[in-house]
Amino acid sequence: MSKNNNMVCDMETGICGPAGDDTGAMEFIDLSAPEKSIDLYYVTDPICSHCWALEPVLRKFVHQYGHYFNMHTLMGGLLEKWDGFADVSNGISGPSDVAGHWREVGEHSRMPIDGTVWYDNPIASSFIPSRVYKVVQEKHPELANTFLRRAREELFAFNKNIAQDDVLIDIVNQVGLDGEAIVYQSKLPEADTQLHEDFQLVRQLGVRGFPTIVMMNEEKKGVRIVGARTLEDYANGLQRLLEDETIKPKQLSGLEQLLQEEKLLFSREIEEFYSIDKSEVEAFAQQQLPQDAYTVNSLLGEKYIRVK
Repeated sequence: MSKNNNMVCDMETGICGPAGDDTGAMEFIDLSAPEKSIDLYYVTDPICSHCWALEPVLRKFVHQYGHYFNMHTLMGGLLEKWDGFADVSNGISGPSDVAGHWREVGEHSRMPIDGTVWYDNPIASSFIPSRVYKVVQEKHPELANTFLRRAREELFAFNKNIAQDDVLIDIVNQVGLDGEAIVYQSKLPEADTQLHEDFQLVRQLGVRGFPTIVMMNEEKKGVRIVGARTLEDYANGLQRLLEDETIKPKQLSGLEQLLQEEKLLFSREIEEFYSIDKSEVEAFAQQQLPQDAYTVNSLLGEKYIRVK
């Protein structure tokens, strides 16, 4: 999806995609897929605000139903460059115009988004962190989505420009890899080739905006779900592909284990994962976590919990 300068982000549908695209939120599709089990393709982008908004639901869906599918994360290519880019429906013609839209997404989803990076130090291209993702994915696939999560935290919540080498190096170091080596490799032609291979697969899947999740079964039938949707939407899509059995969610892990895996969780994520109210989060954390192992902080009016 390299020709993407007419991308728009819509608050009502929760989709970042081409202007005027009337694709439905869920549609039954039939595409060729050689795998003999269910594959889930998650089409996303490091700077996609609606993808950040989807994090609480997607995490719970993968935890509860991930034993039914193999998950593949694909980069979609939201912003190659600003030259020629326009998001008319949201009044975006330059970097500074993005901040207001991001704040709306943050307020609507309650996933913290600062957005002032677009005034102070705007991202030149989402292809830059996407190439780093592809290098991590190739060499350390088990850490690729951890890198993507850390990058989004730094961008959306903590206002860092994740298209800058120093920021990317630090993020890669955070996940236990050699940041300088990975970022250097992301500038080589091979990383760009891998990124465009993602774009090609995204086109083959018929995906035009993100977040989009495509689930495909062994009979070459699939479900495409466009935009940030509910847990029930994704579970229903999965069930549609497994007509001969009733899907059963796995028991959720405790908050201490989840926080050890994630390192940082926002209130909205804990609420979604454990089906509790915002007012219950702090008391729930006190019951579940050793007091000397975590800190409770506030950011943009929302609480978050971090491992010490």
